[in-house]
Amino acid sequence: MEEEMKRCKNRSEYTSPIAPSRIFKASILDSHNLIPKLLPQGIKSIQLIKGDGGAGSIKQINFIDGCNFNSVKYHIDELSEDQYTYKYTLMEGDALVENLEKITYEVKFEASPSGGAISKVTSKYYTIGEFMLKEEDIKAGKEKVLLMYKVVEAYLLQNPDAYV
Repeated sequence: MEEEMKRCKNRSEYTSPIAPSRIFKASILDSHNLIPKLLPQGIKSIQLIKGDGGAGSIKQINFIDGCNFNSVKYHIDELSEDQYTYKYTLMEGDALVENLEKITYEVKFEASPSGGAISKVTSKYYTIGEFMLKEEDIKAGKEKVLLMYKVVEAYLLQNPDAYV
């Protein structure tokens, strides 16, 4: 008998002074090149396992030795350069604990009235059986994603001609 799967949903919003097009290009479209350069203390590389980087592609993040995780694989479900939206599913790797089947993310960058961007992220955690995800685990995951965005944002502020 198949175990029942439950979902836990989490939303967060972050405002940046960087325009949506630049933050999208840097943090999403060129993440495989930029993120390992900006976060070498944690990420060794981001490899394209299947596809061309668009919808249907699979990427793998390889962490440096000594990290809590070795690697994670994710499937790019949807990618819209015109709408600045990105949906992906974390499907394999150390970050998925035993009773967590997958995590899906929906990312959308919108223009803010101040000329920057509002990043809206919705994450859904698919648990198996009676397993309940701890609030602190969700918070820790959100903090890692926010750290990455802040590092990319700082890079873009220091390099105003990058990703224009």
